[in-house]
Amino acid sequence: MRHRVAGRKLGLPTDQRMALLKGLVRNLILNEGIITTEPRAKEARVMAEKLITTAKKGWFAKDDSELTPEERAQKVHAIRMARRLMPAPRMPKSVLAMKGEKQKAAKAAIREHDAVKHLFEDVCPKVADRKGGYTRITKVGFRRGDNASLVKLELVLD
Repeated sequence: MRHRVAGRKLGLPTDQRMALLKGLVRNLILNEGIITTEPRAKEARVMAEKLITTAKKGWFAKDDSELTPEERAQKVHAIRMARRLMPAPRMPKSVLAMKGEKQKAAKAAIREHDAVKHLFEDVCPKVADRKGGYTRITKVGFRRGDNASLVKLELVLD
């Protein structure tokens, strides 16, 4: 019996499951929608909702210089939580092999697509007036091969 047991194991060890969910949440924030299996979407939805709520608490429409110490601490906490749940992608070996200005330019281009930056600059302003329910799950059919139920997990930004 699974009484009072929250969450799904998804048939994976903890480290692999967390890596999978972090990747799903990161892609959800960057692309504002993903197609995956239903159990994975339901687990990713929980993480995404908590992440967006934390980010909203740390997002302020005013400039950093106008923030009170409490607001600044809240913002730092929100950024740290977002970075923990959506780590930046690893640098490809080709970028690491570059030297000097080429490497700096390549790293800057990769960082430009940073999910945390997108979360705070694009997603938070759009969901600032919502109390919750930032995601929506829509059934899209069944996967060819194993007939797994596929769903689209998307951000509700209207």
